[in-house]
Amino acid sequence: MAAITAADVNKLRTMTGAGMMDCKKALVEADGDFEAARDLLRKQGQKIADKRSDNETSEGVVLAAVSEDGTNGKLVSLACETEPVSKVPDFKDLAQRVLDTAVKSNAATKEDLLAASQEDGRSLQEHITDLMGKIGEKLVVTAYENITAEKVASYIHSDNKKGVLVAMKNVGGADVTTVGRDVAMQIVAMKPVALDKDGVDSATVEREIEIGKEQARSEGKPEAMLEKIAQGKLNKFYKENTLLNQEFVKDNSVTIAQLLDKTQKGLTISDFKRVAIVG
Repeated sequence: MAAITAADVNKLRTMTGAGMMDCKKALVEADGDFEAARDLLRKQGQKIADKRSDNETSEGVVLAAVSEDGTNGKLVSLACETEPVSKVPDFKDLAQRVLDTAVKSNAATKEDLLAASQEDGRSLQEHITDLMGKIGEKLVVTAYENITAEKVASYIHSDNKKGVLVAMKNVGGADVTTVGRDVAMQIVAMKPVALDKDGVDSATVEREIEIGKEQARSEGKPEAMLEKIAQGKLNKFYKENTLLNQEFVKDNSVTIAQLLDKTQKGLTISDFKRVAIVG
């Protein structure tokens, strides 16, 4: 049996990021063969992944990055099972790796992001799986968003578990830094379901109309009036739940659409993405 030195253990630890005891155990089992030991550590991570695949991931971190010219934004969320794990350096480093990979690869989808090659030739998903073996919890990229626009604004909430990207158009020569952040904060707080009423899916519209009718009926309103009352309630739903029609939380005398137009004539939002890790 090969003699396993502290230098060997440290070398494997540097290669894999696994704990010292896990590295020593893997090297002993592999009789000093580094590649075999590395494979054993990977299998350990995969066992954790398989064993804990149904576990809930209600903790973690959301990160965002906007390109230097402000025309592209990336938003990622890396989730884990418990709050203590979300605070450890290895988890934070992995979350930053996920974001850095998104920026470098400009991946179109979450699947492309997870498949993106790292500096050691392994995929991002393999790095995630390896850390599962070290930490002993399920780790998963729960969301990835990639937006390109004239200007993109981002906001990460103070709990680091909610984040937003906002795509703006008709910017002109205006400085939209402040209004972009304000709108992003609005989205985090008010959770709009769509940009405007045209973005609300038909199933939601039908459900809101039926709810409105049932409420009116329970209040004793005449059947002939139910449709009109339900439409009124639907318009209220649009005002409260679509971004451009919502009242601005910092000044409810204006809607978001009016706020944008006051900043720069014609300025509006073309898209937004909200990501949250929900406990």
